[in-house]
Amino acid sequence: MAFFTKKITQELERESRTSVTPVTPVGQVAEERYSAKELLEAERILREGAVRVREIIAPASFRVLPDHVELNGLWLRTLFVMTYPRYISVGWFAPIINLNTALDVGMFFYLVPTGIILKQLRNKVGALEAQIVSDHDKGAPRDPLRETALRDIEKLRDDLTQGTERFFQFALYITVYAHDKKELDKTTEQVESIFGSKLVYSRRALWQGEQGFNSTLPVGNDELQIYFNMNSSPVASSFPFISSELTSDNGILYGINRHNNSLILFDRFSLQNANSCVFATSGAGKSYAVKLEVLRSMMMGTDVMIIDPEMEYKHLCEAVGGAYISISLNSDAKINPFDLPRPVGEVRAGDVIRSAVITLKGLMRLMLGTLTHQEDSIVDRALLETYAKKDITPTSDLSKVEPPVMADFEEVLSGMQGGEDLVLRLKKYTQGTFAGLFNSPTNVDVKNQLIAFSVRDLEDELRPIAIYTIVNYIWNVVRSELKKRILVIDEAWWLMQNEDSAKFIFALVKRCRKYYLGVTTITQDVNDFLTSPYGQAIVTNSSLQLLLKQSPAGIDRIVQTFLLTEGEKYLLLECGVGEGIFFAGSKHAAIKVVASYTEDQLITSDPRQLLEIEQAKKEFEQSLQEPDIG
Repeated sequence: MAFFTKKITQELERESRTSVTPVTPVGQVAEERYSAKELLEAERILREGAVRVREIIAPASFRVLPDHVELNGLWLRTLFVMTYPRYISVGWFAPIINLNTALDVGMFFYLVPTGIILKQLRNKVGALEAQIVSDHDKGAPRDPLRETALRDIEKLRDDLTQGTERFFQFALYITVYAHDKKELDKTTEQVESIFGSKLVYSRRALWQGEQGFNSTLPVGNDELQIYFNMNSSPVASSFPFISSELTSDNGILYGINRHNNSLILFDRFSLQNANSCVFATSGAGKSYAVKLEVLRSMMMGTDVMIIDPEMEYKHLCEAVGGAYISISLNSDAKINPFDLPRPVGEVRAGDVIRSAVITLKGLMRLMLGTLTHQEDSIVDRALLETYAKKDITPTSDLSKVEPPVMADFEEVLSGMQGGEDLVLRLKKYTQGTFAGLFNSPTNVDVKNQLIAFSVRDLEDELRPIAIYTIVNYIWNVVRSELKKRILVIDEAWWLMQNEDSAKFIFALVKRCRKYYLGVTTITQDVNDFLTSPYGQAIVTNSSLQLLLKQSPAGIDRIVQTFLLTEGEKYLLLECGVGEGIFFAGSKHAAIKVVASYTEDQLITSDPRQLLEIEQAKKEFEQSLQEPDIG
């Protein structure tokens, strides 16, 4: 390259010197000609070494045949639409778009001035009316085709005059791709069959394969020039970008698709996992939507367990005959953290005990605070010895054993060297203020289709510990009996504040699919939940997501996590109560959660509405107690 530059510089200098010389000797002219040839050769070599963009994107081979085109080993064929029916439905083009094959679609819209069309339509109306009058004078039977055409033209003239419609010349081309001739013919026939079922007739671009291929490239060149006259409404019905359909044969109704008013019917257990995440601000309707899902899932025979931090599910539990269990320091309901599940199948007792010890160590970190490596080792050994104290060993029958309680653990820990400080920290849970919560055998009955655990009356310090214990208890129940279940964890951001509880929930979400369980996590504090790496992982392992109205403070993290467009971002900022975006696997659609009057009375969280229901109940009970005067 340096050599060529030097040669070019020398030639330019030589030319500048010769341009001011009035007389040039013959020998010098020959020398200049020789140098010019050398310069041209250098430029040619330079151009050959340069890589151009069109040379990068150009195909290695392109062969045009009468009925198809061969491109880099692929077979291409272009079809164009030539005739449409009188009526065409919205979304008629969706079956073509949703075909599981590679294809390019080219649409060209040419606006025709309204004045020209109105003049032509006026002439056409005159001709039709004259023909109808002529047939009537001759006594010929009426022609329904002419009368229908006349009515359509008159309506179109009115719409064009009022400005509610515009007139276009519309061209639609489709290029299908295949790896061989057989596949190409099969795909072509499939597309033609779909068109035919809609009374839309297409033709193959014979002897114009190259022009058809160019017309469907994203360069905006219409080389086929095959149009059909259309007004705005049928042209709009051909629009290819339609919303996802989330209607299936099985499942429950989640809401209405706001794009096309279709029903969003879905079975969460049909996905790769049945987990769900719900994100919304306070008052956006997240609990309402989840309660509606719970009620409809119960109709399909699904068992539901709920962790309720604000007593929002009590009214629903009472209405359907569920069990509402309040967990507090003064409550009669007790849950023992040392409970063990009954082994199912080939699971060995030793694995169950080891898993229980790992879970309990996470609970101890929540209760006792940060543990050093030495303290962690002491706690691990003390937990194993606590189970051994009750004859619970890898060879035991776990269906017949009596699990230990927190006082047994304290007793074992007090007899171990180095456990004095741990015993002091543990005493408030066995003998102190919090002694009534975790130091008793479990007396909760879970034999009900709907069970809700309330932690509203617990102090903020105890709430994460209690939720951790309840979730562990539910997990033991789930592993003891295989059944279709849903676990709802409301205000899940409580558990994201501590690494051990967040890790436990993440492990539960990953493993629950094997036990026919779907976990629903609900939160209004999006930043706290998604800031945790375990929160991000929980969202990734949830096939179902429901995003309702979001606050401006958390919308950017939502957009980043769910890869939302600008339109979807503003939809979540401006939508009303019960409106948002519903994600199911790879599909998503704008949703509006709707309930019947009876469902609304059962699941409402509005305090004003609940007060009215309570007042009506009291009046009804009063009327039953009053004596019948008649």
